[in-house]
Amino acid sequence: MSLAVIIMAAGKGTRMKSDLPKVLHQANDRPLIDYVIDTALALDPWKTILVVGHLAELVRKATGRYPVTTVLQEPQLGTGHAVMQAEEVMRDFHGDVLILSGDAPLVRLETLRELIALHRTEQAAATVLTAELADPAGYGRIIRRKDNGNVLRIVEQKDGTEEELLVREINSGVYVFDARMLFQSLALVNTNNAQNEYYLTDVFGICFRNGKKVCAFKTGSPDEILGINTPEQLREVEKELLRRSSIS
Repeated sequence: MSLAVIIMAAGKGTRMKSDLPKVLHQANDRPLIDYVIDTALALDPWKTILVVGHLAELVRKATGRYPVTTVLQEPQLGTGHAVMQAEEVMRDFHGDVLILSGDAPLVRLETLRELIALHRTEQAAATVLTAELADPAGYGRIIRRKDNGNVLRIVEQKDGTEEELLVREINSGVYVFDARMLFQSLALVNTNNAQNEYYLTDVFGICFRNGKKVCAFKTGSPDEILGINTPEQLREVEKELLRRSSIS
């Protein structure tokens, strides 16, 4: 089956205290985006699409040696809006779409392969990579069905009940979708929310309402899902990348 990869790389990263696009901040003398692209290309996808926005030409130049297709998100109106920008490039594509974040370089190739395999084995419309955290505060929670373990809903921190917020399995922001379902659903997403943005996670709500199967694959290594929003988090990720390189 065909696979396409979309990498989110449009963000500014305000909390990084730099005007440099977040994905171009370096870890062990390499831009963060390099790690993510290397992992994506190892999956041998039909196409790898890089969604650029803030200082787009700088990101394009930095990634120019890679066989990736760039699409521009301007203005930047949320994660769902970012994926919408890839629709024209993928007009004739029929298969699965893997969504990755350009500022999350710790996701392992083996984990992504297992995520995709589960999605296909279960013939799911959407599958989310999850992790169990000792302190899940701030993350969306994965609520599973008790009978078969499939995802019942994804609850944002601000919307969760007291019982739901006890759940420690969280949404990583890495997903696999059936391409046709994804873009049909995005056409129904609106900006009626506090941020006035198009949320990619709204696609899951549409799946649930239409009775589509949504699965989750839980990684046993929670560090894989760590993204980077601050210089301190960048240093922690850098340490982990260095540790991995020393044992490989």
